[in-house]
Parts: sequence; structure tokens; C-alpha cells
Amino acid sequence: MACFCNNYLYLFRQIHHSIPTFIASPSRAFPSCLTTTFRVCNAQSWSTKPNPRSMSESVSASATSTGTFTWDDVVWSSDPETISDDPSDLNGYFEKIKICNRGADMRFEFIPFVIEDQIVGFIHKGFAEHLRKFQYVFEFLPDNGSRGARVTLNSSLKTPEDRTRALGEVVKSLGEQLIPGIRNELYPVTSSFGARAFFSLERAAAPYFGIKAYGVHMNGYVEKGGQKYLWIGKRSRAKATYPGMLDHLVAGGLPHGIACGENMVKECEEEAGIPRSISSSAIPVGAVSYMDIDGYRYKRDVLFCYDLKLPESFIPKNEDGEVESFKLIPVTHVANVIRRTYLFKPNCCLVIIDFLFRHGYILPECFGYLDLLQSLRSGDCSQVHP
Repeated sequence: MACFCNNYLYLFRQIHHSIPTFIASPSRAFPSCLTTTFRVCNAQSWSTKPNPRSMSESVSASATSTGTFTWDDVVWSSDPETISDDPSDLNGYFEKIKICNRGADMRFEFIPFVIEDQIVGFIHKGFAEHLRKFQYVFEFLPDNGSRGARVTLNSSLKTPEDRTRALGEVVKSLGEQLIPGIRNELYPVTSSFGARAFFSLERAAAPYFGIKAYGVHMNGYVEKGGQKYLWIGKRSRAKATYPGMLDHLVAGGLPHGIACGENMVKECEEEAGIPRSISSSAIPVGAVSYMDIDGYRYKRDVLFCYDLKLPESFIPKNEDGEVESFKLIPVTHVANVIRRTYLFKPNCCLVIIDFLFRHGYILPECFGYLDLLQSLRSGDCSQVHP
């Protein structure tokens, strides 16, 4: 068993060091692009092989030949027999939450973005310098003693339509070098969830203006033989963000003009081929949140969580080209992947950890239970009534 554990730890280190932007640099918690390749030594390089056939088939043959992790590698790293660690040890979960909440000590580098005396975002002082040339769009208010420096919009931009159009021109002018990954998808800009929208902003630009963004994430699960399983997706390698990483069965941002529930139904159809007759049974179960600072980007995200119990016979099928494949994995094994590796898209870990709490996989007897529970909502979830 000791040799087997050493072999596992070697693979873990390969996975760990293959994603340096995740774990080596505190300011790069949410890189715009991430490679998911890692090296795994071949069968001959293991000093001792407790099970040469399974070792070479599940790890070496797949990962070494392509340089990219496969479902075999996921299954191997999730197996309770792979390493005799303690499932009640919550440290692996805490690590994933920290990845989504870095840079708190850099908040002083941001100034409030204010519309009609309401703070709608935060803009990095360096990024603000790029905005000064757009004098017809922005006004820079100095520190007057009672209130600090702020950025607001030109008083001539009075309607949501005028503001949306002007900000769209700014984003287009700044281009991909400053704001990569433009999707032509608009997010509503509000002071809090449920408040009226002051204007709409390109989704890729939201973190550069520190806009609070919302999304929907769904845990699709199956019960069979007295055990629960989660459908897990593997993102397309063509994705601009987190290519090839593990993901939820269904997840997506919340664009302008659509309610959470309806957006979930839409995403279910596009991402997993789940018909409305099934997806309409998805249950809203709460929200998680995080705040992450990465250079000019200040992500203030709230993810609305849904659970959907699926028929055993259902097989997901991606319709929009954003998911490479799906696999049904026991929930306990999914928990191991999160605790042991960095193969999931970071914010998905928060939603799955929340699922583990609600379905009784993380128990109050675990040391750090309440701290972990509280850390799932490290971001601002406040809401004002319109």
C-alpha cells in the first residue's frame, strides 16, 4: 500500500504542477485560459507496480500518449482504494474555495463605479487610466474628503439604452488585448440582485468593471442501488476558458432579460439535451458566492444552485459544442476528485461542495464543518428590493 500511495502522490504532483496558474500565483486565480495537460510517467517508470495492468491502462496509456487527462485518469484518482486518505478531512475543500477568493488584500487598488449614487462595481486604478480617453462616457470624481474617488458615467447618458450603447463602444474600442473572450452576451448592471438595471454590459467585460455577475449551476444526479451518482461534463478543448476541465452537467451565466428558472431550462437543453419535461423539475436549492481579484479583474459572482434528479435511463447529449463528453460518477468519488486534484473548473467545486453538505456527505462531526459551510458564501449575496 505504501508504494501505491507513493505512485498516487506522484500523479497528484503532476496534476498539481501542470496548472501553475491555479495554485502557484495568488493573483491568477481565474486565468482567462488554462491548459489541462500534464505528464504522467509510463508504466516502466513506476518503481513498484501493485497492479501493473490497471496502472498502465488507466493512467499511462491514456495520459502519456496524449498529454491530456482522460476519464480513466479521473476514475483512477477518484477511487477510494487509490490512496488511503481520510474523507472527513476538509482541507482539500478549503483549498478549492481559496482558489475562488484570492486577492482580498488588493481591494485598495480599486475605486467604486457609481451610477445614480449606487455602487454597481469596482474599477482597478490601472484599468481606469484606459477609460480616461472616453470622456464622453466616463466622469472621474476626485476624493472630496467625505467620499473617496469614484468613476461614474457622463451625465448625458441618461437612459439604459444610451448607457448600454456607449459602454458597448468602449468595450469594442478596448478590444481583445484588454478584454479577452468577448462573447456578445449582455449582463444586466444593477446595484444588487432584483434591483432595476442601469444598463447592460458585455459579459466578458463584467469583471473589468467589477460588476456583480450571476449564473445558474445544476447538479444532475441519479439514484440507483441505494447510491447517488453525479453526471459530470468534460469541457470542450476548444473553449476559451478552462478547456478540457471537468464541469457540471449544466451551468451558464444569467444574461439580461431572462429569469433564473427559464435560463436553467434553456441551458439544460443546450448543454445536455435535457428536455423541458425533465428540466422543469429542477429544484432551486440556494446560492454560493465568491470574490476574486486577478490583475484588473474583480469577479463578484453569485451562482444559483439547482438539483435535478434524473431517470436512470437518461443519457446527456451536448447540443452546443461546449462539452466534450459526460460521465456518471458516484458522488463519493466526485468528492475525492475535488479533495485530491485540480481537475474541476474552480467555481464548480463550490457548487458540488454545497451539494455534499445538503445530501449528507459532509457531516457536522468533520473538523471545520461550520467554517467550510460559511466560506461557500464568501461573496456579497445582499439584495435590495426595487
